[in-house]
Amino acid sequence: MVNPGETANTINLILIKTQIMKTKINSLSVLLLFLISANFVHGQVSSDYDKDVDFSKYQTYTFRGWEKNSDQQLNSFDKERIVNSFKSELADRNLTLDNDNPHLGITLFITLEEKTSRTAYTNYNGGFGYGRSWGYGTGMGSATTTYSESDYIEGTIVIDFYDEETKMLIFQGTLQTTVKEKPKKREKSIPKNIAKLMNKYPVKPSK
Repeated sequence: MVNPGETANTINLILIKTQIMKTKINSLSVLLLFLISANFVHGQVSSDYDKDVDFSKYQTYTFRGWEKNSDQQLNSFDKERIVNSFKSELADRNLTLDNDNPHLGITLFITLEEKTSRTAYTNYNGGFGYGRSWGYGTGMGSATTTYSESDYIEGTIVIDFYDEETKMLIFQGTLQTTVKEKPKKREKSIPKNIAKLMNKYPVKPSK
């Protein structure tokens, strides 16, 4: 004869083991989702500059153009948004546009690259329920993983600051970000991303 106490203990043990298995599967699913979706870039910024330079002495600047004609990848609206965003950030740092007597020469470079992100989601079914003639029944359950892909454009923009007198590079900032598809979203995202990039500049906004 089956001891009811032993049966209950066996069921509890199976429940615990199955719950542990479910937790491990869910944890693995979250980790996998993070690793696969890490291809998305959300405004990653890096910079480098000459630590021996007194950036506060610079008061004027000029744009020396787009390196390697990289602006040809942009439409005229987005190019204007980028340039105007930099002008606004420079004005906040008391830098004035002066093409005749500039202290700084600034160049821009941009690349746009089509990429694909892959994500995975695992849906776990525990498999508990009634069964068999003597009472509870258990099953190992099943895990179903679905994968999806989505295309996006990753943009990288580089801004270089040169001392016009020495012609030496004194500051470089780089921004990688996902390009918004809709123009209205780019109207907001471009100034925000340029501001994030210029936050790395040694001189902070005066207002």
